[in-house]
Amino acid sequence: MTTMTSRELAETYFTAWEAGDFDTLRGVLADNVDFVGALGTASGADEALAGLKGLGQVLENIDVKARVAEGGEVITWFDLCTSVAPPTPTANWMHVEDGKVTRIRVTFDPRELLAGFEAQN
Repeated sequence: MTTMTSRELAETYFTAWEAGDFDTLRGVLADNVDFVGALGTASGADEALAGLKGLGQVLENIDVKARVAEGGEVITWFDLCTSVAPPTPTANWMHVEDGKVTRIRVTFDPRELLAGFEAQN
C-alpha cells in the first residue's frame, strides 16, 4: 500500500467531507488528531468527526481556491459554502505525520455563519 502525500491527504479530507463520506474522512485522521477552529476545538478523531458531521448538515460545497503543501504541512484556502450563510473565505492548516492528519487549525470570520445558525433555530 502506498502512503498518500500530505497534499493527497488534504484533498481526500476535503473531498470526503464534502461528500459526507465520514468513513473515508476518518481514515485520514490520526486517532489523536487535535483540532482548533473558529467554532470550537476537538481532541481525538471521534470529536473531530462529530464537529465535521455537525457542520456537514449545512455544508453545500467546498470551493477550493488554492492548496499549498510543503513536507508535512498543508494549507488550503477555500470558500465554505453552506445553506445558512454566504460563502465564507476559510484557511485550513493541517500537519501530517506517518500518513495521517495530526493537527488542524481553521480560521475564518464566523459571524455570518453563526447568524445563519441562529436564524435556523
